[in-house]
Amino acid sequence: MAQPASHQHHGIDYVEFTVTDVAKAKAFYSAAFGWEFNDYGPGYAGIRGVDREVGGLAQGTDVTRGGPLVVLFSRDLDATLAQVRAAGGGISKAPFTFPGGRRFHFTDPSGNELAVWAER
Repeated sequence: MAQPASHQHHGIDYVEFTVTDVAKAKAFYSAAFGWEFNDYGPGYAGIRGVDREVGGLAQGTDVTRGGPLVVLFSRDLDATLAQVRAAGGGISKAPFTFPGGRRFHFTDPSGNELAVWAER
């Protein structure tokens, strides 16, 4: 784990997703975004960041959409869209423009909804 100096006071430090199948979620996020994980048993996997864990996948039975929206950044939105589709993600909002760029929304295999944006 990183030294405490890598944590920002009052900053978002860790995002935990409830998933219905940890192994399936790991396979999806690895294929779609190249994420790597620290395994802590069958019910939890930490999401590796550059210098520390930045989130986790927690085994649960119910996933409810509609909470805070996690938005990821991409340098190539169309390539990321193709990767999400190829990995088995569902597209819940097709790419659209907004002031500052473009984005799309997707669901993972457990039903969590996230978004990806790019500057163009």
